[in-house]
Amino acid sequence: MNEPPGDTLFVDPLFDEAWAALGGGPHAPVTVQGSTGLAGPLAAEELALAAVAAQLLAAREWRGAGSIDDRAPVELDARHVGLAVRSERFVRRGDRPVGPGFAPMSRFWRTADGWVRLHANYPHHRAAVLSVLGEDDPDATAAALAAVELEEAVVAAGGAAAAVRTEAEWAGSPPGRAVAGLPLLGLDRIGEAPARDAARPRVLALTRVIAGPVAARTLAAHGADVLRLESPRLPEDPGTLADTGSGQRTAVLDLATHSGRATAEELLAAADVVLLGYRPGALEALGLDPAELAVRHPHLVVVRLSAWGTDGPWGRRRGFDSLVQAATGIATACGGPGAPGALPAQVLDHATGHLAAAAALRALARRRAEGGTWSAELALARTAARLLAAGRRPDRPGDEPDPAPYLVDLPADGGPLTVVGPPGCPPWTHAALPAEPAWLAGP
Repeated sequence: MNEPPGDTLFVDPLFDEAWAALGGGPHAPVTVQGSTGLAGPLAAEELALAAVAAQLLAAREWRGAGSIDDRAPVELDARHVGLAVRSERFVRRGDRPVGPGFAPMSRFWRTADGWVRLHANYPHHRAAVLSVLGEDDPDATAAALAAVELEEAVVAAGGAAAAVRTEAEWAGSPPGRAVAGLPLLGLDRIGEAPARDAARPRVLALTRVIAGPVAARTLAAHGADVLRLESPRLPEDPGTLADTGSGQRTAVLDLATHSGRATAEELLAAADVVLLGYRPGALEALGLDPAELAVRHPHLVVVRLSAWGTDGPWGRRRGFDSLVQAATGIATACGGPGAPGALPAQVLDHATGHLAAAAALRALARRRAEGGTWSAELALARTAARLLAAGRRPDRPGDEPDPAPYLVDLPADGGPLTVVGPPGCPPWTHAALPAEPAWLAGP
């Protein structure tokens, strides 16, 4: 998208599909000013704008200001959106960057017949990689293995990996076929419950890394009381939490214990939305399957995010944005003759996070109007499929927007944090705050 002279009407198939998947009808126009600066051969800019536009429209509807008669446009500052989907690059405490970035082993590795992308930002994932490659000369070990052989070995060791495939190779693979034909997202009424309103929704966030926490911080920007539960055995990376924890309270709760499960049930009974962002199977083993939650807590809106979806041979496999790019053909499309490449931002994570927030807000509005139990399903691989289906774009220049007008300072433990504010929303009032596992008092 070239730099326009002023506001431009945003018309894009990715947005149309997202809004239709959310069950949206006629809506106010969406206008865009500026450019995101997201360069590359794929429609990363359009995907980011579509996802943010969908959640802003959903928020307007939830607030009761999104009737057909309300024709005030939803205005998108593309520069702000482009910075928000690269927010980890701008997190600072004083003059010191604190964003997570990629660990040295979280990169492409050459193999005997191609490339593999590994993820080693977390200690247990790094340990899994080293258990396969060893510490003496891991590059040489990787180069002696076939790409799929290395992928499977790391996954079997409890790690996260994806062989670099072309789009056609992914489409022909069993996990690719399991995702093919699925909608961008699913938002479904799965049970009956009385209509229920929430002036300040309570959101229980069982998420980590990027996509789920982006949904959580977006809902917090819209005024929700967001309580994020952390496992004592799987703490979040501090830099990641600094980036994605804005506006939320974080509590440590061991769901593997009887007392932790009991506390979680009390929280669920009073919640409006639960975000599930851990690997499929991990939370279900603790009784947090969406279907089971619908029986125990029919008032809940359940939003589940995953990397690969919940069906097919990879339905319970670990995954991250970078790995989904590698497996689905995005890395090949963004690369060159000598090596694979990557999108200009972790747009799959961020777009899926904004769409998850949109699904939660749409479900809350429908629960208020018609009752029911609502469940949404999203996956990075579904988002990747839509990005690839949008086709190639001219490789536009990626002019970097000036971040200064979009940065906000938030109170935080250890000193104020500077972060990119939420596009189209008032800024948060605080960074991630340690808290007890309890809801705030009042409406």
